[in-house]
Amino acid sequence: MSISSALSNALSGLTAASRRADVLSANVANALTPGYGRREVRLSALSLGGNGAGVRVEGITRTVNTTLIGDRRLADADASSAEVRAQTLKRIEDAIGDPTEPHSLSARIDDLERALVLAAGRPDSEARLQSVAGSAGALASTLQDLTREMQDIRMDADQEIARQVDLLNTTLRQIDTLNANILAQRGAGRDSAALMDQRQVLVDRLAAIVPLREVARDHDQIALFTTGGAMLLDGNPAEIGFSSVGVITPDMRLQSGALSGLTINGMAIASDETGPLRGGSLAAFFSVRDQITTDAQAQIDSLARDLIDRFSDPGTDPTLTPGSVGLFTDHGGPVVIANQAGLAGRISLNGAVDPARGGALWRIRDGIGSTAPGPSGDSTRLQALTEVMGQARIPAGGSATGVARSASDLASDVLSRISGARLAAESSGAHAAARQSALVDLELADGVDTDAEMQTLLLVEQAFAANARVIQTLDDLIQQLIGL
Repeated sequence: MSISSALSNALSGLTAASRRADVLSANVANALTPGYGRREVRLSALSLGGNGAGVRVEGITRTVNTTLIGDRRLADADASSAEVRAQTLKRIEDAIGDPTEPHSLSARIDDLERALVLAAGRPDSEARLQSVAGSAGALASTLQDLTREMQDIRMDADQEIARQVDLLNTTLRQIDTLNANILAQRGAGRDSAALMDQRQVLVDRLAAIVPLREVARDHDQIALFTTGGAMLLDGNPAEIGFSSVGVITPDMRLQSGALSGLTINGMAIASDETGPLRGGSLAAFFSVRDQITTDAQAQIDSLARDLIDRFSDPGTDPTLTPGSVGLFTDHGGPVVIANQAGLAGRISLNGAVDPARGGALWRIRDGIGSTAPGPSGDSTRLQALTEVMGQARIPAGGSATGVARSASDLASDVLSRISGARLAAESSGAHAAARQSALVDLELADGVDTDAEMQTLLLVEQAFAANARVIQTLDDLIQQLIGL
């Protein structure tokens, strides 16, 4: 081997060792950086005229486990969906209140029943009659507050859907831009690994919103498809459409067109768990807006109607005529069966027994339809009102239809259903979170091993020193030859 060949070999070795040292140090520095893919330097033997001429740096390889990342992204979507549902059900449960809390729905019904019992014991006591009116008014206010809370939750969900759709569209455009930039870098022969890291972070961001699969294309390009079959990115990004509303009322439904669904490139798609974007937080917020809260609203509407019906029965209060209202009203009148949605938000104390609205408390004792006070010691109707509160009746509407319940039992059923759904959502969320955590740990373990990188760096340092020693030796030899 000639001196020039030996020098060429050593110089190429120095270049390769230097490049490997740069890459190894970058791996160690970014061991915990989200989206970072471990780099490896590709080397090959360099020959010239059939003789060895050193080593060639072919390029940088970005090493990631795409299968593991794909599974982790699906786990991200499951965990995000379960969290949204559990948090919503917990919010509804807190609004209904624990029965031991003084302002809970069950406590309000118990207060009314207790006030009726006390009033029946002293029918001549205006203070006790006032307590009945106050307890009934507080119960109506609690139901109204629950209805407002349901609509607030629906509004929050609608706004969050709009935010996530905007994030989807923005991020898809960013990924498309990165695809183009990666292609340009590749065409120019430059390293595009950093751009691929950025792209992975953006895809991870989308994965919690919509469960998706990444499909590799030629020249380091990627396409994105949802697990439901929708194409989000393949050459060009899809455009997801959605329109939020300013106010949501109990009667507004997606099916009636009062609320917006989703579109992909202008074509309407199913927005629930049967649609192509099912499985992530986006579909979960649709479930919150269109199912979870509407089901809860139907249950409290059923309770409100049951209360109105209980006290509007002429068998309980003979002063009432068929079609008239008793202690509770639907916004001052009888229940309109075709308009039961949101009834809990319209229930109110009958103005005939409310002194603040020109009514008289004695009508609670003598009958809502009475035109004049009766004997102050007559507790017959008060006892009937007390008994009707505990009477098992079949509600006229809602999910409890067909099961006879007292007023107190109905309130307990509402809370029980919500609590059961919340516990189920939390259990599902715990399973999803555990799976997500395990996959994240596997992904980290499959990433940069700092111990292995440092050991390799020591070997690279030795290789660098050996090549430098060769160059030093060749320099000494050349100096001797020049001195001859």
